[in-house]
Amino acid sequence: MSNTGKYIYGIINSNAEESFELGEIAAIDFVGPIRVTGGNHAYTVCFQDIAAVVSDSEIVDYRHVPKETLARLLVNHQQLIEKVMTRHTIIPMRIGTFAGNDEEVRQILSKGYRTIADIFSRAKDSIEFDVVATLSDFKSFLLGISGQEEIKQFKQSILDKKSGVTIDDQTRIGLLVKKYADKGKEVFAGQIQAALGEIAQNFKVHELMDDKMVLNTAFLISQSRREEFEHKIDELNDKFGEKLNFRCVGPLPPYSFYTLEIKRPQFEEVNWAREKLGLVGDFVTANEIKKAHLKTALACHPDKNPGTPDIEQKFDEMTRAYKILLDYYRASSQSEHNEGCYFNEQAFEKNAVLVTTMG
Repeated sequence: MSNTGKYIYGIINSNAEESFELGEIAAIDFVGPIRVTGGNHAYTVCFQDIAAVVSDSEIVDYRHVPKETLARLLVNHQQLIEKVMTRHTIIPMRIGTFAGNDEEVRQILSKGYRTIADIFSRAKDSIEFDVVATLSDFKSFLLGISGQEEIKQFKQSILDKKSGVTIDDQTRIGLLVKKYADKGKEVFAGQIQAALGEIAQNFKVHELMDDKMVLNTAFLISQSRREEFEHKIDELNDKFGEKLNFRCVGPLPPYSFYTLEIKRPQFEEVNWAREKLGLVGDFVTANEIKKAHLKTALACHPDKNPGTPDIEQKFDEMTRAYKILLDYYRASSQSEHNEGCYFNEQAFEKNAVLVTTMG
């Protein structure tokens, strides 16, 4: 017998009971045993002034489903969120997030209330556009790179060698071409980001998927500036003519900036974070966490410690520790101890569920 529960799509800033038709979403015949069990609608589960959008579904581990099934589930997830976006700003939940029942959903909302409220204060009426730019003619681009003086001189030095071209020579040429190709693409990317950054509230650079890709960036913009942003994309398309091809996907919810995930933290991890920031005692206030973060950030910031071995790793660990403690603080007791949080085992058991942003 399958284990059914509540699939959570995202969180909206509302305390109203609402329903959203799944339509074709529920009718899709999944590849595999996954089934939507609650009919053809999603609905809201409310807590104070926020609500989770959920549907009844079989609980499955999305990490272990076939790729074909996962792809269709991603489409379904996005289709429902797009329906919600016509009425509300929605903070998306990580795909594959389940709760056992409505009461567990409310507990998640309670534990994550501070984090969620803070995100809504920053993301209100914000949408995401994902912009990809690729080279229109990769061969011509590389031909232009080969005309660089350093590359020409190196090629000539190889041709002048009596011993012939070695594998090491070929590798060095390849690395040299890559260096200039990367610089050329960075110039393109910088110009695009500068133009769109004047409109965007924020942007996040994603990994380039192949050699032809110049830009793969998510931009967070206000709904009121959507038309201006799209017009700027058209201008860039005209400006770069036949050099670049643009693809713009959106509007989307702020996936790249505020996607929520539910964690069940390990006591050892939280304790490590506390020690990393030099905090002692069983009770710590939010102000003490922030002061400890500022102090350690100044002590191990790469800009203030040039040449210090492993300084960037130490700074990254400090930043990670601060995020862990801040997430734990926000989840710990929404009403009992608003000024701080406890770190003893009893308190940790109460805060076994954390709601935080991905990344």
